[in-house]
Amino acid sequence: MIHIKEAIIVEGRYDVNKIKQLVDTVVIETSGFGIFNNKEKLALIRRIAEERGILVLTDSDGAGFVIRNYLRGAIPKEQVRHAYIPQIVGKERRKTKGSKEGTLGVEGVPDEIIIQALKNAGVECIPEDNNKPKITKADFYEWGLAGVSGSNEKRKKLLRALNLPQHMTANALLEFINAIADYDEIKKTISEL
Repeated sequence: MIHIKEAIIVEGRYDVNKIKQLVDTVVIETSGFGIFNNKEKLALIRRIAEERGILVLTDSDGAGFVIRNYLRGAIPKEQVRHAYIPQIVGKERRKTKGSKEGTLGVEGVPDEIIIQALKNAGVECIPEDNNKPKITKADFYEWGLAGVSGSNEKRKKLLRALNLPQHMTANALLEFINAIADYDEIKKTISEL
């Protein structure tokens, strides 16, 4: 598995699943054109871009380029890299019909092509820091953020304290704070809620 610094931005949830099997980093979906009307998600992407940079990996069809160009205009140039997959004729196995343009999206492209696209984009590979403690679901349980009575409300307080979207799931929050925050800093913030 490749460890990279940048967060990867993809179009849909199947793309997220595909990339998470190949790369150890934060992966955020735009929900297709949903990003155009989701100010909270765009703010989240901007925040992550400031901290670690982003890598845009959309489908190679027209819709993918519309999303890519939108993000290009919304994020400072120095915080964004672009990875491009080739146009490969075909359809994903889970779909009954191919895409409008008849090409594979990120989810359908072979793994080695995606890895090559990331390398071509010049991703910054980073060694795994085994000394940095990761926040886990067990920590969330211990801190009252998941699996206990009142955890949803406490998680919402943490989201407000971190100035994050209120609709983030516990898993999305966990991934986000491991991407940009420090264990002790988060533990202190939670103790002050």
